[in-house]
Amino acid sequence: MIFSDYIVFVLGFLLIMIVAISQSQDNIQDAFSGEKSELFKNQKARGIELFLMRSTFVLAILFLGMIFLTLYLHSR
Repeated sequence: MIFSDYIVFVLGFLLIMIVAISQSQDNIQDAFSGEKSELFKNQKARGIELFLMRSTFVLAILFLGMIFLTLYLHSR
């Protein structure tokens, strides 16, 4: 196996963990009751929420880039 395969595995694992840690903005009970509060809809992410959101974006970009690089290295 190529070293990039291990990097893809680690990035994928980290991406799954960060998405699992992130809190959802929606409540599942709102989907079934039909009540949706729009009071905090435009609230900006701060603190740990902002960090998790940005790290999810960065890890997703790195993950996709490493997948393309690994595919290129395996095709040679």
